[in-house]
Amino acid sequence: MSPRRNRQPGGAKPVDRTGGERYGLERTEEWRGEDWVVRQVGGGGAAKHYRCPGCDQEIPPGVPHVVAWPQHGDVDDRRHWHKACWNARDRRSARLQRSRNAPRY
Repeated sequence: MSPRRNRQPGGAKPVDRTGGERYGLERTEEWRGEDWVVRQVGGGGAAKHYRCPGCDQEIPPGVPHVVAWPQHGDVDDRRHWHKACWNARDRRSARLQRSRNAPRY
């Protein structure tokens, strides 16, 4: 006798209870005296190139990362960080300067 299969007919995907397919749960962290909303983005949800403000390096599509923005900020205030850069944000310098030939995203 073959084992029982508990799959839904038609190959339906399991129900996502986190509020969306691409993004994870949001949490609030304090940084520089301000509350920031932080969201983990999995590799499947990362569809574009982003520039990390912590290291000024590119985050390519498909790489898990963190999106952070001020709690009372606008959509334009969102920044995409590498996870390690977000965790080390207090140890980073205030402003990193790009070279003249670096692309601007």
